[in-house]
Amino acid sequence: MKSYLAAAIQMTSKPDLVKNLVEAEELIELAVRQGAELVSLPENFAFLGKEVDKVAQAKEIAVKTQQFLKKMAQRFQITILGGGFPVPVSGNPNKAYNTAVLVTPDGQEVAHYQKVHLFDVDVPDGNTYQESSTVMAGKKIPTIYNSERLGKLGLSICYDVRFPEFYRYLSRQGADVLFIPAAFTAFTGKDHWQVLLQARAIENTCYVIAPAQTGNHYERRYTHGHAMVIDPWGVILADAGNSPGVAVAEINPNRIRQVRQQMPSLQHRVFA
Repeated sequence: MKSYLAAAIQMTSKPDLVKNLVEAEELIELAVRQGAELVSLPENFAFLGKEVDKVAQAKEIAVKTQQFLKKMAQRFQITILGGGFPVPVSGNPNKAYNTAVLVTPDGQEVAHYQKVHLFDVDVPDGNTYQESSTVMAGKKIPTIYNSERLGKLGLSICYDVRFPEFYRYLSRQGADVLFIPAAFTAFTGKDHWQVLLQARAIENTCYVIAPAQTGNHYERRYTHGHAMVIDPWGVILADAGNSPGVAVAEINPNRIRQVRQQMPSLQHRVFA
């Protein structure tokens, strides 16, 4: 592992696959121009619309998104995370897996993860979310992808951030970097987004890369924004604010070693 720049992309995705991928490409290019070698896209980057429409278009979204990720990785010679898009469930036309995919510069998919924790919540702002109505929960925590250049990378998606045992498992597998791509609601995000990201970084002494959705997507669907890169001490290195853009920061293996020497909590675990 060496020092390198990583980017967390922030988007305002809409119920329009083509337009979303055009915007994503522009932001990927912006990140690459700033020197990023590892680029991450948020949850629902390819399509953020009504659940019924997402499922109806899941096959097209999945095919075009996977092609897009491979094309971007090869074109820009980067490793790229597609932070969450629907992939049809075989034999069940009414559901899809919320899937994150990691693709290397040669266009190879080297890791994927199907979201385990589904967002079935009545938010106090009056919005109700029932992700399980159209999404099939995954059954497995992903294995770590070990990159000689980029370190040991662990995948997750959005609502997973509220389940610390998930990230403890990843840190036990040796993770250096935790991806937390999200479409965090505006109401919960203002209170919980930053503190949860910092907690996951601090307790696991890992970098956190958290690409995000922001703004209004359709009807009453608003997201919080603030895509971030956070270091293993919990320091916010980059924050994309409230508008579409990129948060770029250095991932430094010496910083990981320093923090783990100063606070060797992973060595002191008793129960997990």
